[in-house]
Amino acid sequence: MFHVKLPGHDAMARRADEHVAPTRVMLPRRMVDGPARQVAKRLMMALLVLAVTVVIVWIDRAGYNDNADGEVDLLDAVYYATVTLSTTGYGDITPYSDGARLVNVVLVTPLRVLFLIILVGTTLEVLTERTREDFRLKRWRSNLRDHTIVVGFGTKGRSAIQTLCATGLRKDQIVIIDPAGKVIEAANAEGFTGVLGDATRSEVLLRAELQKARQIIIATQRDDTAVLVALTARQLNRGAKIVAAVREEENAPLLRQSGADAVITSASAAGRLLGLSVLSPSAGTVMEDLIQQGSGLDLIERPVIKAEVGKGVRETDDLVVSVVRGHRLIGYDDPAASPLQLTDRVITIVRASPRPSPPTNLQPPHGQGGGRGH
Repeated sequence: MFHVKLPGHDAMARRADEHVAPTRVMLPRRMVDGPARQVAKRLMMALLVLAVTVVIVWIDRAGYNDNADGEVDLLDAVYYATVTLSTTGYGDITPYSDGARLVNVVLVTPLRVLFLIILVGTTLEVLTERTREDFRLKRWRSNLRDHTIVVGFGTKGRSAIQTLCATGLRKDQIVIIDPAGKVIEAANAEGFTGVLGDATRSEVLLRAELQKARQIIIATQRDDTAVLVALTARQLNRGAKIVAAVREEENAPLLRQSGADAVITSASAAGRLLGLSVLSPSAGTVMEDLIQQGSGLDLIERPVIKAEVGKGVRETDDLVVSVVRGHRLIGYDDPAASPLQLTDRVITIVRASPRPSPPTNLQPPHGQGGGRGH
């Protein structure tokens, strides 16, 4: 029987805020200076342009005329440079010689333009950044194919991503969905693309290009949310493999009915590992090693190679624990597991490799990713 606790008033208010919050894709970006540092940089650049202009006017001061006393001193040069760069131009100090006027055209005018660019640099930077971000987003959407979507970037989501990356999956092939802005910012800082929003909404999943995804990992904090995400995801992508985590074991059947191919009960799995460790600490250590990809021993799924066709599961070089034949999962001790067929896939225990070959990753080939239950 499916048991779900209804959210309280605070949770309902928080969910309402998430629904009205803007949904957007946040790509990883380079580290930028803080606002104070950026303002300080622009101020130093403006002062540098002003100092260069003052030097130019001071060197050619003989070609300038001051209406007050006819001579241009250092203070007059600073004054002229300031009113000229700011385009104020009172006209009390003017260049009258051909050389001074040529210098104004060739040097002072470009410096004036540069000074104005520095002053309005914030606006230009915002426009440039927005244009650049739109370009990056369009390019990201056009290049994204067969990626993995992870809903929830908590402890479970992070652990799942670490396992995927250990099998060779690139960070640019992972998209994270989470309703918390700070969580998405943390994901961006680690090099992942994030979508800010509620994954139970079709709009949010479509922004993550779910219709082109190969795998969806649902690692939400609530079981009812996981069910809604699985339902929505399965409607949008019939062929993707959906793996979900639930807290309560009695909710697992409903999650499978909602479209999940595999359901992991996090509380029960942790409890079983604790019990096994009490009975045999060494066995618990081995189990923990098997589920920690990339170190010690790894539990992997791979296709049967030609040299293994026709052999029994005991005759292979690797330690085979199960055989995947079509949509059936056959144990190694089942007589039907042998002999191995070319279309089979085997689940084996192997020594971890720093750079596993492509056939040993956990991604099923095209045509088998949409298998619904074993």
